[in-house]
This record gives sequence, C-alpha cells and structure tokens, in this order.
Amino acid sequence: MPIDPTLQAFLNSFKLPDLFKPDFTLTDFSKADWKETTDRLRQSFYRSTRSVESDAPQLAQTDNIIVDGAEGPLKARVYTPLAAGIGQQPAILFFHGGGFVVGDLDSHEMICIRLAHASRCRVISIDYRLAPEHKFPCAHDDAIAAYDWLLRRARDFSIDPERVAVAGDSAGGNLAAFVSQEMVRRGGNEPAFQLLLYPLVQFVDIKSRGLTFQEGFFISPGLFDFFKTSYVGEGEDADAMDIRVSPLFAPEADFKGLPPAHVVLCGWDPLNAEGRAYADKLAAAGVPVTVKEHPGMVHGFMNLTAVSVPARDAIANAGEIVGKALGSL
Repeated sequence: MPIDPTLQAFLNSFKLPDLFKPDFTLTDFSKADWKETTDRLRQSFYRSTRSVESDAPQLAQTDNIIVDGAEGPLKARVYTPLAAGIGQQPAILFFHGGGFVVGDLDSHEMICIRLAHASRCRVISIDYRLAPEHKFPCAHDDAIAAYDWLLRRARDFSIDPERVAVAGDSAGGNLAAFVSQEMVRRGGNEPAFQLLLYPLVQFVDIKSRGLTFQEGFFISPGLFDFFKTSYVGEGEDADAMDIRVSPLFAPEADFKGLPPAHVVLCGWDPLNAEGRAYADKLAAAGVPVTVKEHPGMVHGFMNLTAVSVPARDAIANAGEIVGKALGSL
C-alpha cells in the first residue's frame, strides 16, 4: 500500500537536515559537531510536530507538575479528561519518542490530549533527560523513577495505582517496554497494560536487515546511527545489545508475566519488523497482545494530527483499547 497521500505531501514539504537524508551514512562521529547538530535536529523536530489544533478535544484540565527522576526532578504534565470519573481512576504514564535525543512535553502534547480524551484516563507525560547531554541509561533510569513516583503518589492525583498503564511512541515505546520488563525482573508492581506505538525495541542496527521501506518520519539509517551514538555511545564501552535499551533481545523469562499489550505498527516504517517480532515474543510467552498496523502510515505519524485525519483516528483507536483494558470505558 502506498504512503497516505496527505502524509506524503507533508513529507515532501518537510526537509530534514542534509546530515540525515535516508541514503546518508554517518561514520565518523568524532568529527561531528554534536551541539550544533543536536540543536538543529531539535529545532526541526519541534517545528514539524508542534501544532495548535482549534478542534482539539476539550479536557477538564492540564497541569504542569514535577516528578522524581533518577537524579533529580523532572518536568511532567497531567492531562485530565472531562470523563475522568470520581474517585481513584486509571491512568497512562506516557514517554515521548525522539530517539532519546529530541522531543519534549510540547512536541507530544496533542498525542497526549487525544489519548486522554479517547481513553477517559489521565495521561501523565514525562520529560525525561535526553542525549547526548545524558547518556544511557539516564532516560531508562528516569522512566523507572517516574513510574515508581507515580505509584507512590497515585492517590494524590485520584489515580488507582493498580490500573496504571505505560505507553510511548518510538523511543518512548522502548521505555514503556523496558519499564514493563524491569518490573518483572525486580518482582515489583507491574503496569496494568502497555501501549507500544511503533516502538524502537532494539538499538543495534536498521541497515543490515535488507529493508525495502526506509521512508519514515524522522527515522533513517543515518539518523538511527546518530541517535544510537548520541545515547549509547560508540566503541568498546557501547553496548546496544543491553536488554534495557534493546528489550527485544531480553531472555524468554523476561517476557513471561508481562502486562497485556497493544502494539501499533506503520506500513512505511523501518521499525515495522522489529515491532511485530516483539509482539510475537509477547504472544509466545503467553502475554495477551493485539497488533494494529496502519499500512499507509509512516514512522511518527501520530505527531501529524494537524494534517492527517487517519492519525487522529489511530490515536482514538489506541486510546479506546487502553481505556477498555483499564476499565475506564
């Protein structure tokens, strides 16, 4: 199926910095101006994802809060839908995507607003630390710290700690999958559900797998390498196979007993195969899992609700699935 024509028109008009064209391979990171490159990429990502929609769903309230990170406070935002209900209600802890290098609360605000509205759950979005300023495992440590914080403080926000889902797109999906696995490894309080939106579940390579579809929104071999080197590093000390950053490679035991999952995939996405492989490993371990593929969509399409009605519908569908799983619908 071809790329959705509306998204194709947007991609034709939006240009990444030359450094990250799909056919570009960045090999000598020692000569890269990390700050300049990262700043340019963050500016481009912000311009392309930040939008104000006049017809966005109305929420009861939106609150900026501070949560505990692994090494200090983190900014976060709570989205409370009009139909949140009375008493202790379910919630979704959301981690934004961006390769652990770009993205913030604002870039993914519309996803969170629409997810809260569709699920009738509070959504708590976390502004975890980014690379290259903060290398692996900083984002992963912040994700666990934020999850622990939410369970401790749940009742202060009218949240039922037994009905907290984790969710995220791309690298945020990586963090959601990691939190779920890590709680199994620790024998802790696992999330009630995991929503993985075109997740990045391995951080080793996307070039050597013979992919036909290299098109995607903010994903290409050169960009993947930049993200990986920015976060994991390079050389002997880098370990992209570490199961924390590559949960796809976790042992079978780490999949047993994981919370139910819903995995959203895109037809035009270099990460499609690994997302499906992760869903297959969940199913093989006896974890209830559903998969929804959007054949004409590109990686990151849920950030494009300003130009794509199917993107809005896809978020609504995902939100309804989470809401039914948590009992808010």
